Amino acid sequence: MSLSRPHLAAAIVAALATGCGEAQQPPSDPAPTMSPTTGGGTTTTPTPTPSLTSEPEAPSMKINVMIGDQLSSATVTDSPATRDLLAQLPVTVAMIDHGGVEKTGPQPAPLSLEGQPDGADPGVGDVGYYAPGNDFVLYYGDQAYFPGIVVLGSLDGDAAEQIARLDGPVTATVDVG
Repeated sequence: MSLSRPHLAAAIVAALATGCGEAQQPPSDPAPTMSPTTGGGTTTTPTPTPSLTSEPEAPSMKINVMIGDQLSSATVTDSPATRDLLAQLPVTVAMIDHGGVEKTGPQPAPLSLEGQPDGADPGVGDVGYYAPGNDFVLYYGDQAYFPGIVVLGSLDGDAAEQIARLDGPVTATVDVG
């Protein structure tokens, strides 16, 4: 029995796809399926790969930041550093402006650095901790990566824009939301 070229090619591909020889596909990656074409040959249709699931997000909680008569909320993620922050609340922090991108002020006690990277590149609106200065930080501008920064969470809504409009030193009261 002799096979035409398209049929011979289809037979070879089918044999390889079903695990003939050493070219077996791992069980978690199913072999492609074959379907006939109108020209007598076959086309290969890849089998969809299951999507990877992302890691579940860490639980989050709310804090409030009151500056003057301006109340802002922030969502912080659960970490040893945020648990230390929450244990210190409520706290009043005298904050100064740094470089037109952040307001910073000293915490009553250091926050844990357990599980934190050596530094971070906080985004506009992030809430952070600057470990070398033991400072609570509200980022309202673009700060670059810097060693010692720990991102705790982010301000909600347009709070970063509101903080950006505050000139000079401010006093912030931080409490559980």
